[in-house]
Amino acid sequence: MTFKSYDVAVVGGGIVGLAIARELSQRFPKMVVGLVEKESEIGQHQTGHNSGVIHSGLYYQPGSFKAQFCVDGAERMKQYCTEHGIEFDVCGKLVVATDEEELPRLQNLFERGIANGVQGIEMIEKEQIGEYEPHTTGLKAIVVPTTGIVDYQLVASSYATEIQEHGSEINTDAEVLDIETRAEGLVLNTTAGDIEAKHLINAAGLHVDVIARMLGVPVDIKIIPFRGEYYMLREDREHLVNNLIYPVPDPAFPFLGVHFTRTIHGEREAGPNAVLAFAREGYTRTTFNMSDMAGTFRFPGFWAMTRKYWKMGAGEFYRSASKRAFVKALQKLMPEITESDLVPGHTGVRAQALDRKGNLLSDFSINETRNAIHIRNAPSPAATSSLAIGEYVGNLAEKSFDLVG
Repeated sequence: MTFKSYDVAVVGGGIVGLAIARELSQRFPKMVVGLVEKESEIGQHQTGHNSGVIHSGLYYQPGSFKAQFCVDGAERMKQYCTEHGIEFDVCGKLVVATDEEELPRLQNLFERGIANGVQGIEMIEKEQIGEYEPHTTGLKAIVVPTTGIVDYQLVASSYATEIQEHGSEINTDAEVLDIETRAEGLVLNTTAGDIEAKHLINAAGLHVDVIARMLGVPVDIKIIPFRGEYYMLREDREHLVNNLIYPVPDPAFPFLGVHFTRTIHGEREAGPNAVLAFAREGYTRTTFNMSDMAGTFRFPGFWAMTRKYWKMGAGEFYRSASKRAFVKALQKLMPEITESDLVPGHTGVRAQALDRKGNLLSDFSINETRNAIHIRNAPSPAATSSLAIGEYVGNLAEKSFDLVG
């Protein structure tokens, strides 16, 4: 029996799915958009488990989706928060080179930031680092003044309110179990009942490839979950970190390395690492899902990735198991940090797309199939970029689905 019927169904109640549903509901007020989320509340996975950084767009390949959407999205995010009374802080950050071999990569980052239109970035020398972060040491650093911090769950809640104010709907506790393709559209078989939709936008994050497979899309990429573990600085040691302190990232790996951040609520975090999780929602070391792991092991790209990155992966597992090793990585940026300064913090799981050749997709990936658009890879900086992604997908949907207001 049909539970609901929509012009467009958006699967996934994270910040990206919400931004897309918000865009569609505002752009096409005569349509009814239905957001479908399997959890009891929105924003329960990547949206609610990140460090809350409004990224500047420094890291990404010029001309890429990430570069375009992040630089644009960061300014939109700040404007949105201002207009909707959501607290944020443009606190800036440092990216610090701690040894000679990192200096060319730091210079490349600086040039990339300029090419991407990141405003106000500055290269500073060793002696100036202490003016920004007195307890941090390095050879050179990039100052990125436009980086900010915010609580993305508050942003997601605001998006949800706007969706409902524009006459569209949010369905929670509605896990998609199967999708039937019919001549007039689609039927989503969910735990809340059947939902009919003329068109579908797949923004299911950790499960985006599962939803795509339900629509018969060839499995050319696989979502691999990476758990990121954080420590918190003890309250009496929070003075060690003023704002945000990052290392120079390894260009061969789409993660930023362990770093220090200040949250909008005032805590100081250290992390995350990037450990292969044994379940799509593997927030603890002991969480194991046989079906998820069987799917991972069957995918040829997993074994190609393992051969390519085994040494780096082993290092991440070691830092996960050993607090001492985790602290040693942090000491490159802050020599005086000790194990006793840190207490366990939260964890998150990153939905990272992997292709059949073992390549971790570095850019956002968005593609179309019949009656559907798939947000196939949208890890960080997707939260920062969410409004820009929403507009892009809105344009794509208008053309692909022949939508009219």
